[in-house]
Amino acid sequence: MSFKKLNIPIKESLERLGITTPTPFQKNILPKVKGGANVFGIAPKGSGKTTAMIINTMQKLKSEAFDDSPRALIFVKDKKTALNLEAEFKTFTRYTDLRIYTVYDEQGIDHQKDDIYYGVDIVIATPKRLSKLYHINGIHLGELQLLIIEDAEFLAKNNLHADIVRLSESITKCQYLIFADKYHPRFDRFKDSYMSNSQLIES
Repeated sequence: MSFKKLNIPIKESLERLGITTPTPFQKNILPKVKGGANVFGIAPKGSGKTTAMIINTMQKLKSEAFDDSPRALIFVKDKKTALNLEAEFKTFTRYTDLRIYTVYDEQGIDHQKDDIYYGVDIVIATPKRLSKLYHINGIHLGELQLLIIEDAEFLAKNNLHADIVRLSESITKCQYLIFADKYHPRFDRFKDSYMSNSQLIES
């Protein structure tokens, strides 16, 4: 898949950032995600995983804000990763009205709850803090269209899979994307839980 089939705000962002040609990994994964498949995207660092994830998220959300409830949820391992990913997203979404919000343990949970209530499109979160927010009715997941795990190795190492499974049980219809450098045997639990018809894209 070439960048020509993406929506206009994405193409303008890619042009502004000097990104002209998709990497081999991006060529493989972009059409699968656009088609609605649940996907494991496995590729080494430098293959364009994060850019592919940002492009796919913007494409799914039509690069525009809508209503108040989040439509994309991205799990990351810690505060530093969350803030770095937020910054990368904002380089692409600078000239759109997409609202991005980060959630991590060091913030006050009541403050997070209030910010989310007033409307966000994309939430970047650590699993345990998102789970706490959900259990105090601090986030509504009923409109979620996309659930992503970035650098998913951290779940296998820290036994955080159960937190995400509990959340997934409350989501009626959603596309799941899991990105990692290598496929970990514990990822098989995702297939058992909510990715039974997933596709594996490797590079």
